[in-house]
Amino acid sequence: MVKFLCEAAGVSRSGYYNYFSAKSEERREYQEAKDEEAKTMILKAFHFNNRKKGARQIKMTLAGQFQCVFNLKKIRRIMKKYDIVCPIRKANPYRRMMKATQEHRVVPNLLNRQFKQETPGKVLLTDITYLNYYGGQRAYLSVIKDGSTGEVLAHYMSSRITMELATNTLTKLKKNKSFKQAKDALIHSDQGTHYTHPDFQKLVRKLGLRQSMSKRGNCWDNAPIESFFGHLKDEVDIKVCKTIEELQREINKYIHHYNQTRYQWNLKKMTPVQYRNHLLQVA
Repeated sequence: MVKFLCEAAGVSRSGYYNYFSAKSEERREYQEAKDEEAKTMILKAFHFNNRKKGARQIKMTLAGQFQCVFNLKKIRRIMKKYDIVCPIRKANPYRRMMKATQEHRVVPNLLNRQFKQETPGKVLLTDITYLNYYGGQRAYLSVIKDGSTGEVLAHYMSSRITMELATNTLTKLKKNKSFKQAKDALIHSDQGTHYTHPDFQKLVRKLGLRQSMSKRGNCWDNAPIESFFGHLKDEVDIKVCKTIEELQREINKYIHHYNQTRYQWNLKKMTPVQYRNHLLQVA
């Protein structure tokens, strides 16, 4: 019977008996125990700061927070084995707020997707997104992000999509004591009405910044900040927030985590703040 089953399954009789030998059983039990240990560490990193993560984030968090080194292949194998799943970000369609009036002015795309210039405070990226939370309520979040370091330098939230969303974010940037503006710094945005508005452009000039804009309808021209919004919506449980104050607290906590403890593969596995300090040291 064993010979017949082995032939049907395409395995040798010696392989069959070896699989059920005491030595093989012991080896499998040992491997299972090691996988359970690895799963425990991976879950610690996966849930660190209550933010679910993918394999690369887990690898960097293990090294940065737990002084534990796993290779990516092992992490992915353990995640697959124990069904540890990171949420996948859905594409967010580019939405235009409204058409600009005649007094609004579009400026050229000076940045031309040269986001990383290895100089903190040289390239600033800004945009506005909407956040749908408890009971169909909606808030709007404006962010300014450093293109070279990925650090969120300023953010402002409102229940209304007014001009103050953009101008108040600039004001908060000015008050950020850790922000050091580089020579010839520019701020890059889409052609939304907030950024073509004379009040915003006047404040940009007052801060000594140059202004750059994406081509019409091309979200790739400001991809890093679109990516940030996508990660935020994946990693923050926005819909359970019942009030805008509660939502604001969650966003503040996430941005602190993003800057200080969320390691990024393309930043030499550092956090944005660590990478900013690294660039300043080597400059």
